[in-house]
Amino acid sequence: MSIKVKSDEQLISSYLAGSEKSLNIVINRHRSRLLYFIVSKVNDISLAEDIFQDTYIKVINTLKRGMYNEQGKFISWVTRIAHNLIIDYYRKIKKNKFVRSNESYNIFDFVSDTEQSKEDLMINERISSELKLLINYLPENQKNVLKMRFYSNMSFAEIAESQNLSINTALGRMRYALINLRKIIKSKQLSIDI
Repeated sequence: MSIKVKSDEQLISSYLAGSEKSLNIVINRHRSRLLYFIVSKVNDISLAEDIFQDTYIKVINTLKRGMYNEQGKFISWVTRIAHNLIIDYYRKIKKNKFVRSNESYNIFDFVSDTEQSKEDLMINERISSELKLLINYLPENQKNVLKMRFYSNMSFAEIAESQNLSINTALGRMRYALINLRKIIKSKQLSIDI
């Protein structure tokens, strides 16, 4: 008897006897029917493919453990396995769907909108240009340290070396530059937060 005209049960017996090809024939024989069933339940082809593969992994593991009994049709059994995996998928989604924030967990710690709106960009540009003007009111030594730190991205060690200062002096000048900037902003009644 040709292997392609054998029944599902005969092919499964042949697979259990060592013929991998027999299982491939059974899988391909019912592939479109089972995929259609899964897609009709999940409405997503790539998810359906994943569940289809999980179904046959479970089928193979069950067959190898000798847990398959030949009562009823093979396709009904496989469809029931797929159905159970679909239910497991929806349970997992439902479980993860309703996450509420509390004192120890805040959903917004994991979700962020990294793209700035045009309004935010305009505000940041305005603040940046106002700060550049305000920096000119600082004493020269504070202005230099601040520009090197923020506009040239230099570390305090690099600033100290380039200005022939100690790191503590560079840090101190930066601290006083920020204090003085805050005073200037307050005196000019600007709404810039530094």
